[in-house]
Amino acid sequence: MLHFPNINPVLVQIGPFAIRWYALAYVATILLGWRYVVGMVRNTKLWTHRAPPATALEVDDLILWLTLGVIVGGRMGHVLFYTPSLIWTDPVEILKTWHGGMSFHGGAIGVLVAGLAFARAKKIDPLRLGDIIVAAEPIGGFLVRIANFINGELWGRPTRVPWGMVFPDAGPLPRHPSQLYEAALEGALLFLVLRWATHKKLWLNRRGVVMGMFLTGYGLIRISLENVREPDSYMPNFPLGLTMGMMLSAPMVLIGLFLIWRGLREPLPPAMASEGTR
Repeated sequence: MLHFPNINPVLVQIGPFAIRWYALAYVATILLGWRYVVGMVRNTKLWTHRAPPATALEVDDLILWLTLGVIVGGRMGHVLFYTPSLIWTDPVEILKTWHGGMSFHGGAIGVLVAGLAFARAKKIDPLRLGDIIVAAEPIGGFLVRIANFINGELWGRPTRVPWGMVFPDAGPLPRHPSQLYEAALEGALLFLVLRWATHKKLWLNRRGVVMGMFLTGYGLIRISLENVREPDSYMPNFPLGLTMGMMLSAPMVLIGLFLIWRGLREPLPPAMASEGTR
């Protein structure tokens, strides 16, 4: 049995101003994801049959759209999916994002809406734009779950495994450190799988396949880990042992499998001439 290390969730406190690890995780996600996507669109080796869907300058513009989508969608998703009572009991609390409470699925919907709007405004294929966006998402999956662990929140169910951990405010029983499981699987493992798809298989040339792999991979991982993650105490008991996370992730798997099937069936355009042979 392990004891929670009690890491201070506030990195720096200057008077009333606090810099929290959780906020830094989102800032780092945006910056690292932005540079990763820019690196992909500039890497000519990845684009053998189709040109990149966006230029580096367009990716710079896209980041602002996606940032708003993540923040607004993540917060509204938490409210609508997990704490809808806030709408009529304390609507001002909805605006206090610094109090925590962000939903991955809400953020994903926000990114979807922002990405579709950007693609429409710039006349970009939304499937191909989605491929480069999701390739960077596991960076955030890793960093935000580490921040959840530092905050001592979203812990797992009670367990007897040797690495079970006693979390503050979670009672005396050791629990699964499910935040670390999610960081490893939703973050590191999924990043490597998508990296294999983009840089080894060159599937950025196939419309929607990388996005489908992300949706399928994340959905399956999340559904599996919901079995060891403690549901929020204010959530109802759903039938068949289901959780809100499971029910929101199941459609992701179905949509993802369809996108993979569709993208791999679609014929590739002729290979583009390399720079040296034009």
